[in-house]
Amino acid sequence: MDRGFGAAESPPAVLSVAGVTKRYGGFVAVDDMTFSVGRGEILGLIGPNGAGKTTMFDLVAGSVPPSAGRIAIEGVDVSREGAHRRIRRGLGRTFQIPRPFPDLTLLDNVLLARQGQTGERLVMNFVASGRVRAEEKAARDKAMALLELVLLKRLAEEPAKVLSGGQRKLLELARVMMADPAIILLDEPAAGVNATLLEVIIDRIREINARGITFLLIEHNIDMVSRLCHRVIVMASGRKLCEGTPDAVARDPRVVEAYLGGAA
Repeated sequence: MDRGFGAAESPPAVLSVAGVTKRYGGFVAVDDMTFSVGRGEILGLIGPNGAGKTTMFDLVAGSVPPSAGRIAIEGVDVSREGAHRRIRRGLGRTFQIPRPFPDLTLLDNVLLARQGQTGERLVMNFVASGRVRAEEKAARDKAMALLELVLLKRLAEEPAKVLSGGQRKLLELARVMMADPAIILLDEPAAGVNATLLEVIIDRIREINARGITFLLIEHNIDMVSRLCHRVIVMASGRKLCEGTPDAVARDPRVVEAYLGGAA
């Protein structure tokens, strides 16, 4: 299948990681990782348990600082910036186990992710009340459109605690989209999701990607990776083992040994 990212044409990098290492005392969790994610690409990050994938995600998201190396978003060095600053630069993240506010409605959960509203400053509610009301209406309309995108609009006024695990992952996609990300880090979107909802999640990721949003995802579901990803990086023992198309990576003997445990 032609996924649109051939060797002869590399899209501009939304995210660049250069020589990134993370040490915890004498233990090296991530060791000299270098890669980039092109605009509009879906890049998969796979590997056996303990390979360093989650630590790599934490480094990119800004949850932990690197011991060495450089991380850039849209060409800007963010290596020493925290997660909140990276969100404002267009980086969004979902988690393997979504944790919405259970007693808030789906609509309110999505609205909480909006950024840079005039009404966040108390004085502006008095001196620019018309602008505040207009922004609030626009935010509500946008949140409802995102709930419709992830097929949850009918539950907009229901509390998030009524959702199944798969529906919570769809809600989290809507929440992260509310902040207008350029790139979304997806942490095991298939984990704990039934087959029917998994197809919905795959379809929604494709739809969001078609809108120009870039993805970097960790996933153990190899079928999902092969269906979604333009390119795959395999990690083992904190290092990059290999990189290529899903088909090429699946045939690599190093992957069979490290990731599939030697199974043919």
